[in-house]
Amino acid sequence: MYAIIDVETTGGKYNEEGITEVAIYKFDGHEIVDQFASLINPEKEIQPFVVKLTGINNAMLKRAPKFYEVAKRIIEITEGVTLVAHNADFDHRMLRLEFDRLGFDYMRPTLCTVELAQSLLPEQNSFNLGKLTKALGIPITDRHRATGDALATVKLFKLLLQKDVDKKIITQNLKYFKPLQIEPNLKVILENIPNTTGVFYIYNSNREIIYIGKSRNIKKRVTQIFTSSSKKSKEIQKQVADVTFEKTGNELISILKEFIEVKKHQPIWNGTIKKSNFSHGLYVHINEKDQPSLQIKSAAKDPNYLLSFSSSKSGTNFMEKQEEDNKSPQEIIAVIKEKFSLLEKSKIIVDRGRETSERSVILIEEGKVIGYAFVNLRIQMTDSSMLKNLLTPIEESKQVTHIISSYLRHKRVYQVIDF
Repeated sequence: MYAIIDVETTGGKYNEEGITEVAIYKFDGHEIVDQFASLINPEKEIQPFVVKLTGINNAMLKRAPKFYEVAKRIIEITEGVTLVAHNADFDHRMLRLEFDRLGFDYMRPTLCTVELAQSLLPEQNSFNLGKLTKALGIPITDRHRATGDALATVKLFKLLLQKDVDKKIITQNLKYFKPLQIEPNLKVILENIPNTTGVFYIYNSNREIIYIGKSRNIKKRVTQIFTSSSKKSKEIQKQVADVTFEKTGNELISILKEFIEVKKHQPIWNGTIKKSNFSHGLYVHINEKDQPSLQIKSAAKDPNYLLSFSSSKSGTNFMEKQEEDNKSPQEIIAVIKEKFSLLEKSKIIVDRGRETSERSVILIEEGKVIGYAFVNLRIQMTDSSMLKNLLTPIEESKQVTHIISSYLRHKRVYQVIDF
């Protein structure tokens, strides 16, 4: 019995993606005997290039079930079967990643139709699902959507079963996954790391920091490093002697702390530090008739931008969203100044704290980031003079301002207070 599967994801960093859609067809070798398909709320933003590829956007997923709400059904329909997918390593990894976040070790034997097709149909020019199915006369609808791709894979797999007359190729390509193994010394280190949002520091035996990271779940992220087979992770596993951590309570402060600490300590396994974490800006140009126009361009030589972006594409996507409602340049500028820009603004950004009894605050005065603090709920958040006594100062830089501005464009915080 087989479960032909396809998942769509948010994109982004390896092992930090989330599933946005899943389709599973239970197949007995002749016909489909059970099926399950659903959009999934990944609780994180979808990368713009993925939206263009799949057509799945954040608005579509707001009311979709979260993964834990469909996890039981996925376990039931894939129990005791072999997972089949086009590039099965990816789909199986994504399911393992989501189940790992729930504390469940999900493992199924897998078959990859890319590898099977390469063995059984070596004359084909391409093994891309779209091109391969077209060459074989297999109809495919809703390309890059889970249901469409999974149904096409069912038909492709049926053909491959027929081609494998001696039933040897499929047997040879069957993969079994072992439980993740962690060395005993690393298990001891993991025992003291919490499932919480924050920043972590990995030390070698000389008490030198060799890696700094951040995560919404520190324990899960460190576990990934300790079990990964990548070259960098293997080297970290050999050198690690201790791991310390700092709780931040929310993602924004963890991003800020990671940036500041990596810049300060320059750990060997964090790689080369870029001069800037943004490359483009949004600029306002006034013509002879005193009318404004907006342009995304390189920020390397002109610091007078209204907003900064990590790339030209990021800036273009932002502008496309603003122009969807047919706003005039004046209206777009007004929205940006009110909601997104920190230029010459004084704000207190309030978000979750490390404990339920506190909040985190970031103080910005006249566009300059002053520092952050964790304050008791009983303290008046709008009292900037009192907050200054509690602040951990942050060295002001355009990179820090970019991190905060970019975060506010993409994520929600508890409250933003203007003063």
